[in-house]
Amino acid sequence: MLKKRIIPCLDIQNGRTVKGINFVDIRDAGDPIELAKLYADQGADELVFLDITATVENRKTWIELVKRIAREINIPFTVGGGISSVETVRELVQAGADKVSINSAAVSRPELIREISAEFGNQCVVAAVDTNLLDGAWMVYTHGGRNPTALKTLDWVKQLELLGAGEILLTSMNTDGTKRGFDLNITEQVCRTVNIPVIASGGAGSVEDFKQVFTKTQATGGLAASIFHFGEIPVPALKNYLKNEKIDIR
Repeated sequence: MLKKRIIPCLDIQNGRTVKGINFVDIRDAGDPIELAKLYADQGADELVFLDITATVENRKTWIELVKRIAREINIPFTVGGGISSVETVRELVQAGADKVSINSAAVSRPELIREISAEFGNQCVVAAVDTNLLDGAWMVYTHGGRNPTALKTLDWVKQLELLGAGEILLTSMNTDGTKRGFDLNITEQVCRTVNIPVIASGGAGSVEDFKQVFTKTQATGGLAASIFHFGEIPVPALKNYLKNEKIDIR
């Protein structure tokens, strides 16, 4: 069984780390380079960097910022936002990214997942899925949660695995930023649908929330932002708690 991972997420807008609630009400959360270095020093297992407006603004992720962050950390580093070609992935990998997160571009052109996987290996491809409960069905959203699609979440994650994604980053829009806990229902449904690692995202507000997602679902990673950015739960304290709860973490 894979050991569980604690993954801080840096949502980047205009070069700053930001955080919202239900994908809106954005507020500043600090300097991304300082936060990245802090989390690496604290023992975070991985780091995710998401340029949250790159797709909406139809531009590439900031390569220079990726380079600066990569120089400061020594843990696996995933970058997402505005990635729509193998060439962009190559630039990001050369800049220091270990993995790339693909969301909207995969919905527009699913073959992109296969192309990136063929070029860099499936361990490089994190398929990000933003999902919301709509009329009783879990549906996929794109463009930072702004655009609904006709894709059912479970059908889509199954297709992503077949295309060559190495893991799924699942964000429940219903719980994002609410600190009411991860959405265990859809997380476990996705875990049972695919045979690749699933990172749970959206809603972490306490150490108990991580215990719940790791014991009640098969998720191998727990991703959070504001609880780390605003010092509510330091990474070392969370990992100590989980170790004491006999949860096998990295």
